[in-house]
Amino acid sequence: MASSVPVTTGTGTGADEKAYTLESLKEHSSRESLWMLLHDKVYDVTRFMDEHPGGDEVLLEEAGRDATEAFEDVGHSDEARAMLPKMLLGEFKGEKKDKTKKSVVAATAGSKPAGSASSFTFLLPIALLGAYLAWRFLYA
Repeated sequence: MASSVPVTTGTGTGADEKAYTLESLKEHSSRESLWMLLHDKVYDVTRFMDEHPGGDEVLLEEAGRDATEAFEDVGHSDEARAMLPKMLLGEFKGEKKDKTKKSVVAATAGSKPAGSASSFTFLLPIALLGAYLAWRFLYA
């Protein structure tokens, strides 16, 4: 198992910069220690979980993977974004996606055509209404 110790990379300025991997993110995906990946930076949001307006479940749901898309989709306020620098741990390095999850998603995606259930549930009531009106018109 990978260590949670960050990889150290030289920045060329004499200072070392901490870099974190997907493995280190996965090691910190619990209520006791929760790290988030947002815009290629790793944040320790453990102390913020109780204060999060959406609840800690929302944060735990995105644990161990890139949460940038989920963060942006919600439309966080400027105040929320201003809190991030206080929680910054360092830069993220390496693959963002877990290859095992990707293959499972790809395998299940081809099993059912998208939209087939929604088309049926939309067309069935319309067909029944049309049949009823035709019956009323012809036999009334």
